[in-house]
Amino acid sequence: MPAKRRSAADYVPNASTLKGLRAAAARCRGCDLYKAATQTVFGDGAARARVMFVGEQPGDHEDKEGRTFVGPAGKFLRALLREAGIAESRVYFTNAVKHFKYIWRGKHRIHSKPKRLEVQACRPWLEAEIALIRPEVIVTLGATASQALMGPSFRLTKHRGEFLPSPHAAHVMAMIHPSAILRTPAAAARAEETARFLSELRIVARTLRDRPKRKTSNR
Repeated sequence: MPAKRRSAADYVPNASTLKGLRAAAARCRGCDLYKAATQTVFGDGAARARVMFVGEQPGDHEDKEGRTFVGPAGKFLRALLREAGIAESRVYFTNAVKHFKYIWRGKHRIHSKPKRLEVQACRPWLEAEIALIRPEVIVTLGATASQALMGPSFRLTKHRGEFLPSPHAAHVMAMIHPSAILRTPAAAARAEETARFLSELRIVARTLRDRPKRKTSNR
């Protein structure tokens, strides 16, 4: 009989709060990525957020601080959110994978793309976050995060910036990860990608303005 595939599903509690999920995720052994990471980096932000941003995985800064999107790409994203008119008080930030996967290059830890099985193993945490927060809009950042929600056949280059049908939220949009913009070497190309990214964020902002605010609860 084949061994049971490991998964975060074995660690996700029937928690009714983000605090409960976060505490359980800190003990997750659903895959081997926890062994080299400093800590679990669970999502953070508004508990009743209207929009959720889903990246691939925490980076070096996030792994050290235990918070999402606090490195260069995260700061860049937060600046563009302000420019687009999306208040961080209505945002929840998370990643498809909750541990930092990396390789050593000299004295530096360099991001290493998680395997599909690692993304699948961590998916129950993302599903639990979505079920609890119930965001009106989900924005996936990068191919890995997009495929985590929309399946391995999803192609970001084909559907970037579109609202797509999904059981997870009323509106789901796939965008490139802000780190990809920062890595663009040519200044003109980087400015062009930034402008496009900002225009997509403004679509999200306009969608939130057009939808009536839902009633908050004590959850």
